[in-house]
Amino acid sequence: MGSSRAPRGIRRRDLLTSTAAAFFVFGAEAALGRTVKGGLPWAPDSVVPPTPVSAVGWYFFTALEGAAVEAICDRLIPPDDGNPGGKQAGCAVFIDRQLIGSYGAAERFYMRPPFATGTPQQGTQTQFSPAEQYRRGLAALDRYCRDGLGGKGFAELPAAEQDKLLAAMEKGEAQFTGVNPREFFELLLQNAMEGFFADPLYGGNRDMAGWKLIGFPGARYDYRDYIGQHNKPFPLPPVALQGRPEWIGR
Repeated sequence: MGSSRAPRGIRRRDLLTSTAAAFFVFGAEAALGRTVKGGLPWAPDSVVPPTPVSAVGWYFFTALEGAAVEAICDRLIPPDDGNPGGKQAGCAVFIDRQLIGSYGAAERFYMRPPFATGTPQQGTQTQFSPAEQYRRGLAALDRYCRDGLGGKGFAELPAAEQDKLLAAMEKGEAQFTGVNPREFFELLLQNAMEGFFADPLYGGNRDMAGWKLIGFPGARYDYRDYIGQHNKPFPLPPVALQGRPEWIGR
């Protein structure tokens, strides 16, 4: 590693000043400016936001897989004290829609060999995309349940049995065929949490339930009246990228 210390006799301030001067001298032709008068150079609602997903039906999961993922999400994030669990908050819908897109296809992941088991700090080292991991993992989970737990699928098991099986997966103790149960559990947990706290337009966090639970204000554009009010709950309801439901149509 090279040293970041400036050469003897050159002060850091002088070095930064000379660097900035060089940028303006050599980069002047690339920097174009203009004077704006009479109004702002943009119009309201001129941006192109992500397209909201439909909450109806499954796009990636089969009906059996969807029921299993909903049940898993509801055990990972169970409903309590009037707060919705993972199923009601749409976490499985969020995961389903992600798996049909770039995330499911691992378009932004490095997916070239060699593939080898890494250390826990390195995370999953797999040749399978998230979509493939779900297809293989849910099939292995279903086989495990039907072969050893009375012929029932995961969604049909009592909540206590579901919790016991998920705990075994987390510890790597469940014996799945061809699938690492701990890695699959970690993938499920990560995606369920993302679905619970992502913007509602992606299918999860229905009615901003996750944000309400932790007091997150969402995509509000102006906090100036509350900046100095430390250690106090934010008094306004959260706002999603599409606004609030009661604003639609205004």
